[in-house]
Amino acid sequence: MSDAQRQTQLDNITAASGVSVAEFTTAVRASGLERHGEILAYLKRDFGLSHGNANLIAHVVREELAGGPPAPEDLLDAQYAGSKSALRPIYDALVATATTLGSDVEIIVQKTGVSLRRRKQFAVVQAASSKRVQLGLNLPATPQDSRVKKVSGMCSHRVDLTSPEDVDGSVRTWLGEAYEAAA
Repeated sequence: MSDAQRQTQLDNITAASGVSVAEFTTAVRASGLERHGEILAYLKRDFGLSHGNANLIAHVVREELAGGPPAPEDLLDAQYAGSKSALRPIYDALVATATTLGSDVEIIVQKTGVSLRRRKQFAVVQAASSKRVQLGLNLPATPQDSRVKKVSGMCSHRVDLTSPEDVDGSVRTWLGEAYEAAA
């Protein structure tokens, strides 16, 4: 979710509930709850929030209680730490390719992956294991390449990459097709 989308949802929650993020934070702090699931249940029960809205507020409140949201670079460093550190050049090659596709490419670093967006998400990059980076793509059709797997979920296709050299002409083409489809 982009920062703008997140802020819009927070504004909508405040308008609908009459409770600001600061007031939710104060209430959660007073409750003594710390775990995400407990905060989520509390917000749903005591404030009547839907699951999605309670989940966002729980994340925001936990960030506030921890001193603010983590910096994107810290999240990225955590994704490629330890046994996954050798995978960072694959991520770098993918992002370098994506940023050449257009000036409207948004790179959104999250806790477990990086979303590449235009008007909507066209790809996701995740350090899936210590041996591979998983590139999720939203493609209009399945390419004739055994590396590409059709999947369900947030992305329509998946490609596993084990070295920067795997970010070849075909991968660059698929990223471009996904980017165009997100217009």
